[in-house]
Amino acid sequence: MKKIKSLNIAILTISDSRNEKTDKSGNILKKKINNSVHKVFEKKICKDEKKEIELTLKHWLKQDDLNVIIASGGTGLTRRDISPEVFKKFFEKEIPGFGEMFRFLSYKKIKTSTLQTRACAGTSKGKYLFLLPGSPSACKDAWDQIIRHQLDSSFKPCNLVEILPKIK
Repeated sequence: MKKIKSLNIAILTISDSRNEKTDKSGNILKKKINNSVHKVFEKKICKDEKKEIELTLKHWLKQDDLNVIIASGGTGLTRRDISPEVFKKFFEKEIPGFGEMFRFLSYKKIKTSTLQTRACAGTSKGKYLFLLPGSPSACKDAWDQIIRHQLDSSFKPCNLVEILPKIK
């Protein structure tokens, strides 16, 4: 039996109002990662500020032992929601199917309100970047129904882990 590959995953909560105590989304992701074969590389909270998000991403993208960045927050339509614009500047390749699949799954729960999210994913510097809405339910659903399967090296017919060496 082939051993499941463990990845190092960084968690970023993007919010003007969250702190370590009130960061439900980040804490859900941390718990789910810790309950998997993967490891939490680092968990951070930053404001909905372009420069702060960029500095965090630049730092993490330089880390050789980091494989995945999962961020939550700032995917809506208000003026303060800038996360997709920042993330997309870093993408070498976008993974459009992630956002499409996330909205499809969310539709089952929140119906047409799902059109208000701009969840997205891509690759950069040999890493996967996932940007989720800030809601705890959205983070739980994204992990449980999409991300955990694609970060499972035994998931068939294919998974993101097996092509990780090829995106570098």
